[in-house]
Amino acid sequence: MTNQEILQIAMQQSAYDCCCEPEDFCKETNIVVTSKKNRKARKYLSLPFDCNLVSYGNNIVASASETLSPIVEKYINSYPVEHCFETPNFHVFNDRLQEKGFRLCFMAEYFLPDINQLKKLPSKYEIRILHQTDFAGLYTPQWSNALCKKRKRLDILGAGAYDKGKLVGLAGCSADCETMYQIGIDVLPDYRREGIASALTSALALEIISLNKVPFYCAAWSNIKSVRNALKSGFRPAWVELTAKSSQFVNRINGHI
Repeated sequence: MTNQEILQIAMQQSAYDCCCEPEDFCKETNIVVTSKKNRKARKYLSLPFDCNLVSYGNNIVASASETLSPIVEKYINSYPVEHCFETPNFHVFNDRLQEKGFRLCFMAEYFLPDINQLKKLPSKYEIRILHQTDFAGLYTPQWSNALCKKRKRLDILGAGAYDKGKLVGLAGCSADCETMYQIGIDVLPDYRREGIASALTSALALEIISLNKVPFYCAAWSNIKSVRNALKSGFRPAWVELTAKSSQFVNRINGHI
């Protein structure tokens, strides 16, 4: 696969998620569509969206309910694309959403592999490719980024780092959709800053590509360690998302309910 092919696959998946067309992400004008369920969407998404903004850098494609669409359309056309995803502008958006019982909730940056940079990175620890049958007993808090207990059936491939037989780092990938697998990574505290995360991430990414699937990586913009790992592993920023949820949902996450 080429970088352009990888990008096109990602845009097609975002189109399934947002109920739009892949080419919509390349337009110069912003687009608002009504969110609907789609069996081809990423499996962990809760559809239809109340409001989800996606940008690959050119414009914003907003997938929203009919109730929120007028608010969304006015907002995304009031500020430059990049400012719609940051303060102080999104306070304006959040204020309007709260009037309808919603609040901004999730912000994330997504990364795709750069085929010209992705390569197997060295590690002083033994690296093993793992499969679903190897994950039994690993659904514990220390490996909660690499594996998801709630969606075990989607955890199909991994890469583990071993120190004399002891698992010290784990990268896992979730088959979130037909064409793209998401990578998560955990390293035990005593083994960090030794290049284990990037060695595992790059090894797993190459294994995913060998299956003719696209690996992708997600990080909060403020998670500097995770972003550095993505870059070191051969990934590059591809798109961003901003999602609104009900106020009750946000309060529940924050422990207020």
